[in-house]
Amino acid sequence: MIDPDLAHKALAHPFRREVLRWLKSPDAFPASARLHSCHGAPLSAIVARSGLSQSTVSAHVALLREAGLVIATPVGQWIFVARDDAAIADFVAGMAREF
Repeated sequence: MIDPDLAHKALAHPFRREVLRWLKSPDAFPASARLHSCHGAPLSAIVARSGLSQSTVSAHVALLREAGLVIATPVGQWIFVARDDAAIADFVAGMAREF
């Protein structure tokens, strides 16, 4: 279950919303970054696409993960990031019920 306050905080920044949009579309990343697409996109591909530093992207992804909007999965030496579409749908449904 997503904490609505954490989700709102995570969604308040435009870059974090952009990451969620990128993760929704597998075409957002080069083919080499999609080799393990069942786990999402590698964090390094998000860094490359964003043009931001690795530490900045990691901090943004950490907020998305803490909010329950994405899942980070270690695969070998890489971290793959994927949207948690079920949790996002629950959050949206909860917002619709509440407001």
